[in-house]
Amino acid sequence: MLEYAPDRQVAVRPLGTLCKGESGVVAALVDTGSAYWRSGELTDRLLEMGFIEGTPVEILHEGPIGRDPVGIRLHNSVIALRRSEANAILVTD
Repeated sequence: MLEYAPDRQVAVRPLGTLCKGESGVVAALVDTGSAYWRSGELTDRLLEMGFIEGTPVEILHEGPIGRDPVGIRLHNSVIALRRSEANAILVTD
């Protein structure tokens, strides 16, 4: 769990902005609104997959066209997500 430290700024960015080989720790899930998902449905699915606060993640693969889909290591699994879906996952370094 992330703790508040007023003297230290933590950079948070969407997982979908990371490139192949970069990693981070899940900080939060946000409902980005999508043509594929109803409100709140995407964040529910991501939680079910294991994208829980404090979980380490790593980008393993980027698709050849538009860098989509993204292959993400989560625990001992590899999960493929659209980059727009990965943007709903906020990570810290």
